[in-house]
Amino acid sequence: MGNYTPAETADTTTEKIAASTFADDFISIRVSPNSYFIALFLTTFLSVFLIYLEQDFFAVWLLAASWLTLPLLAYTDRITFDGKRLARTGFLSRFWAWLNSTKYRLKIGDIEQVESQALRALKRGGNVFYRYRTTVQGKNRRFAFASGGEDYRQMIRKVLPLLPANILDNRSIELRDYLAEPKEVLMKAEFARIPSADVLESSLTEFQNPGRNTRAKTGDRKSGVEESERADSLRRLANELRISGYLLQSLEAFRRALLINPKDAWLIFDFARCLHSFAGSEKNEKLRRKSIAALRLAERRAGATDGELLARLGESYFQYGDWRRAAGVFKKAAETIETNFRAARGLAEIALREGKIAHVIHHFAAANRLANAPALRRWTQNETDYFSRLNQDDDYMEMEISRVNLLESFENAKKTCLKIAFAGFPAIIFGLIFDDLIANIGWAVSCVALLVWVGLMFSQSVLSSRVPMDFDEED
Repeated sequence: MGNYTPAETADTTTEKIAASTFADDFISIRVSPNSYFIALFLTTFLSVFLIYLEQDFFAVWLLAASWLTLPLLAYTDRITFDGKRLARTGFLSRFWAWLNSTKYRLKIGDIEQVESQALRALKRGGNVFYRYRTTVQGKNRRFAFASGGEDYRQMIRKVLPLLPANILDNRSIELRDYLAEPKEVLMKAEFARIPSADVLESSLTEFQNPGRNTRAKTGDRKSGVEESERADSLRRLANELRISGYLLQSLEAFRRALLINPKDAWLIFDFARCLHSFAGSEKNEKLRRKSIAALRLAERRAGATDGELLARLGESYFQYGDWRRAAGVFKKAAETIETNFRAARGLAEIALREGKIAHVIHHFAAANRLANAPALRRWTQNETDYFSRLNQDDDYMEMEISRVNLLESFENAKKTCLKIAFAGFPAIIFGLIFDDLIANIGWAVSCVALLVWVGLMFSQSVLSSRVPMDFDEED
């Protein structure tokens, strides 16, 4: 045996436990490489242009340097989480943060908003393969990461449960609660005897009028404790299937849960969101109307006491473009006995859409009073101050309107420049084969268009931030 003391043993054990805890909490996910692909495309185009100008030495060096360094930079550019803060590890991102005098880290307590988007990447039968993109922002820092593997699921499981629900939007809450490994979800569905999507496609009419089918089969049936637990289990399985993209199987699980508990407002709400997703994937207007009807049924079942559900319903109406109904539900949620931050924030966003600045200020001030986290209070106070300055200072409002209009103009100009640049490529190829003059014209058109496009991108990044509220225009 070695010579050691009990104190040394305790210290070593503590260090091992701390190291193990850090290893469990530490997660990293690769940043979306879109910007690196753009840089690689531009440098490759420039290299080919240099070869056309017979500058082979510079062209080869530029091409070799870009193809060796940019993929490596993209591979090492990651977002990490150590249990306390998010950080960006890429060399270029840190250099850019240093150049702008900003931080490349963001503490959990400083996160102000989390938003998630779902993009339909692939559709196969009744299954839709989604690609999720989650954006975390706070203190003028923004981190975005996309799904595509276990890294994303780990990031969601570790980060989102640490945040108050009011910071998360609807889809982020669903990802936090129901995101799972697709194979495990399919195994659960098989264990619950949910048929495959191929089998369920033939019975799609079951969902054309789900309310009538449910009422016809349930009547006044009373659910016992065991059946209630089964309904909860089916609801969770249905949501996991929906998040994983197995929409037909999700609808079948929801249908079975509704047969057991047809008056559960939360269950109807989840079913309505699933049906809306399925209607969008099938481009079925009838099913879309059915999903809205189901949302209204959930609204009636919620009554005037479940403020949380009413606020989530309002966000869904807002997401689906029904601002009038969203405003009504948000107002109903604000009148509940609960302190409803989400309702006040939703009313502020609707007032902003309608151009009612005074109402925006009022609702953000109310949200500030109802905020249950320092980050939310800071964010709502900043929004209140910003819109108050807009409302009081005509010069400041004019500058902000000009900035927003410029951003929109630059976005449209970027699309036009890309179309012009790509239109020049066939002229380049045709000219290289038949006529140098046509090639020269193609190179000139593409080069100028891409140069303007790059300039517009940098201009957008500069104008994306609001004009500082303490900015005073010099006479």
